[in-house]
Amino acid sequence: MPNEMVKHSQSKILNACFSLADIIATAFLLLMVIFTFVVRTSWVIGRSMQPTLYEGQFLLVTAMPHRLSYGDIVVISDTGTNLPERHPIVKRVIGLPGDEMSIDFEAGVVYRNGEALNEPYVAAPTHAYDFFSGNTEFPCVVPEGRCFIMGDNRNESMDSRAKAVGMVDQRDVLGVRIGGN
Repeated sequence: MPNEMVKHSQSKILNACFSLADIIATAFLLLMVIFTFVVRTSWVIGRSMQPTLYEGQFLLVTAMPHRLSYGDIVVISDTGTNLPERHPIVKRVIGLPGDEMSIDFEAGVVYRNGEALNEPYVAAPTHAYDFFSGNTEFPCVVPEGRCFIMGDNRNESMDSRAKAVGMVDQRDVLGVRIGGN
């Protein structure tokens, strides 16, 4: 009898171990599917999104197709720009297809379709223009399928004002920040 009890006890422990391994494997596979098809991760590189985001900050972004909206914080593929650094960039959507964008660099004000934008998230007024080699001409109209992006730290952001970035193809948007703008 005692030998049967030991075998039964060992069998229960073995079954519990297999059940635990099955739960761990299922959870791992579920996380892989979520982080492949639903959510992506990214990190902020540089100071162009301060004060909203800081260098090294971890971001979760949607990996699902998403209709862009004004103010969305997006991660752009490194192939979506002509920048020499090869890493995704994080910026804010300011203009969408058909929008006329203009900037009064003296007053530091960005205009969309003739209306000054209320941008409480920017670090300082948008004065930088000579910062870029090869600038976008203003006013400009955002072409179909593209978006006009800018960093929140406007005077230290390489964005759609520079021809190296320009109007970003929306297919190069890797994701939109989850958890607010």
